Amino acid sequence: MATSKFVYVTYIKTSKKKLWSALTNSKIVKKYWFGLRIESDWKVGSSWKFYYDNQLMDSGTVLESTPQKRLVRTWRCEWKPELKKEGLSHCTYEIQPIGKSVKLTVTHTMDKSNSKFIEAVSQGWPMCMSNLKSLLETGNVTLKNHPGHEQ
Repeated sequence: MATSKFVYVTYIKTSKKKLWSALTNSKIVKKYWFGLRIESDWKVGSSWKFYYDNQLMDSGTVLESTPQKRLVRTWRCEWKPELKKEGLSHCTYEIQPIGKSVKLTVTHTMDKSNSKFIEAVSQGWPMCMSNLKSLLETGNVTLKNHPGHEQ
């Protein structure tokens, strides 16, 4: 089956514990993900949801959760009908210690060739992950507002 795939790799000067917390703690996620609030208990089989204000933006199910090592979830765009109709994608975070840093690999795939959703997230992931890296290394994000939104 044809798939669409986006992979992002970054190295962050932090610990596996701090990175895991930044990926799963709603208060931290909101800082680097342009104000989106995430809800989940991160247990296998649990749902997760992204909200902007009170609007549901994205949702899915936790497929795998190995703290400080690997997180896999399904992902569906909820706010754009043309992307929602593409169905579920899969997002995997892999965390690997490298000396005093951590290698984070984000892989986002969809079992559909030329996915418009994967095309869209390929623009968003670098911004969010740059913010995450900056936040963990300096305490501040690189971008406070999503480009395209009024500054």
